[in-house]
Amino acid sequence: MTSKLEQLRSMTTVVADTGDIEAVARLKPVDCTTNPSIVLKALGTDAFKDAFQEAITWGKAKGGKDDAVIGAIADRMAISVGAALAALVPGRVSTEVDADLSFDTKASIDKAHQIIAGYKERGIEKDRILIKLASTWEGIRAAEVLQKEGIDCNLTLLFSKAQAIACAEAKVFLISPFVGRILDWYKKSTGEDYTSETDPGVVSVRSIYNYYKANGIGTIVMGASFRNAGEIEALAGCDRLTISPQLLDELNAAEGTLKRALSPDSVKAEPHVSLDEKAFRWAMNEDAMATEKLAEGIRGFAKDLGTLRGQIAKALAA
Repeated sequence: MTSKLEQLRSMTTVVADTGDIEAVARLKPVDCTTNPSIVLKALGTDAFKDAFQEAITWGKAKGGKDDAVIGAIADRMAISVGAALAALVPGRVSTEVDADLSFDTKASIDKAHQIIAGYKERGIEKDRILIKLASTWEGIRAAEVLQKEGIDCNLTLLFSKAQAIACAEAKVFLISPFVGRILDWYKKSTGEDYTSETDPGVVSVRSIYNYYKANGIGTIVMGASFRNAGEIEALAGCDRLTISPQLLDELNAAEGTLKRALSPDSVKAEPHVSLDEKAFRWAMNEDAMATEKLAEGIRGFAKDLGTLRGQIAKALAA
């Protein structure tokens, strides 16, 4: 019998959530996703030691140590990680806009343009890249503009159906609802344990998937942030799933039948909803979990980005 990973590949596009070059080469995902935390970790490995030094040398040649130069060096390092991953996968690589721009639409658009230009300098066209943006109102508006320009976006830190609906209306290419972080919040809030079927993160993604398919919405649903293989199995059949190397290995070693849990052929009818800014913000206000996890996620990514910038500043001064 084939492994559960191979069975999953037959019904879902498998994406690796990592900057680990060796793991990507071994596990052969279609796409790769990164974020500031993943980039920071990758740059601390031997695989990217030269890329880190190259970016520092490049930055020194720019003749400055101000915030703009440090930011440009950080972008260059993130693109180095993304370019290495793009050389290994046949599909897309997601690269994230700075977390501290999550509430600035124009700055997010400008940063996305810089990222795309950085990849183009390395011979990697925009059709191989997804620009990751936090699913704030401002991030969704930035994605709407970028999509019209032909730059596909991955809206991340998505915890609610309201965020998913707003992304669909902006014609976003792909969304990344965070399964595990939703589970984390509910376990802490209620003190309860959940099965794969009752897992609030799984339930959330299934609801979003049903809404999209019932209304003919083309935005791709890519479940993310998994805490265990059971969550992944409970979403088998979802458009895409981005999975850590540890859980990919676990699925690769697992035998038994993997049943399809989601299919566009078995969705239930659901009315279409439209959200303006006022309705979106109220829906988020009413959802404590989504509001808290979105803010926490932005703070976490901003912290790791700040750590990277600190390392760059130290290297420039050396």
